[in-house]
Amino acid sequence: MNAAANPVCIMGPTAAGKTELATALAAHLDGELISVDSALVYKGLDVGSAKPSYPHHLIDICDPREVYSAASFVRDAQNAMELIKAKNKRSILVGGSMLYFKALLHGLDPLPGADQELRKALTNTARREGWPAIHADLARRDPETAKRIHPNHSHRLLRALELNILTGKRLAELHGGKDAGARRLAAEPIPCFALSSANRAVLHYRIERRLDDMLTRGFLEEVRSLLAMPGMHLELPSLRAVGYRQLARHLLGDYDLNEARQRALAATRQLAKRQLTWLRKWPGLIWILTDSDGLVVQHGPREALQVCDSGHSPVEIAQGYLRAI
Repeated sequence: MNAAANPVCIMGPTAAGKTELATALAAHLDGELISVDSALVYKGLDVGSAKPSYPHHLIDICDPREVYSAASFVRDAQNAMELIKAKNKRSILVGGSMLYFKALLHGLDPLPGADQELRKALTNTARREGWPAIHADLARRDPETAKRIHPNHSHRLLRALELNILTGKRLAELHGGKDAGARRLAAEPIPCFALSSANRAVLHYRIERRLDDMLTRGFLEEVRSLLAMPGMHLELPSLRAVGYRQLARHLLGDYDLNEARQRALAATRQLAKRQLTWLRKWPGLIWILTDSDGLVVQHGPREALQVCDSGHSPVEIAQGYLRAI
């Protein structure tokens, strides 16, 4: 594959305008979009996930009662990229699930799959004693990993403790493997853009405005429908998505709607903060920073950002970098 036809990655925090940039690039590059989003894979998560109308691969591909993993994403993304390549088109990967990007581009560690009986036992323990007790158990076994996981982050705690029990090793000892697909991608010059607001307050405003729009368009009713599905529960990844968990807990009587909104807003802002933390540590990204009107104010490598004073759109800046490759 020559450099001009290599995949393009568009990363960024939630509500930064990634879909708009990717859609515009798809038209200019004769490309097809691949979603890199852990919520968009689920059917029924439409309003609250800001599911786009423009066609993407890997949207609506599994039931919300299923567990979709980074390994599943890598498999499906590699298959989608091969299909797009066979059409002589360009893959444009877009989303905010940084773990998915990392797994695809840098490789997956060869970890054992989920053990449902063990997970059930650990979940029952957590229900009796609380997730902080699970965190304390992990801290005894793998202090380094426990420091990186909040005591209430049940999904990550469950997986970390499960891996320790299954392998007898700390998580750091399990890292290092790469699959053939990741090795192949690592050898290609893949342009990766990080799109974000230059001003954190602007991003927070966009997040709040989008959440209120979602609530107006039926977000609460969507969560109510999901909860009514047989076998649905709060520990499933689909209902752990930001906004969904907070509204679900409101519907289950934990707090009123106003508090659910405030908690969803706080969770979404925390998600954006985590995404930006990932991106700042990611080498080789081309940053595109925008103002409140969505026009570019700075662009380039993070350590050498250039000021843009011509009112260019993100797609114009991205096209300029791509032409130079």
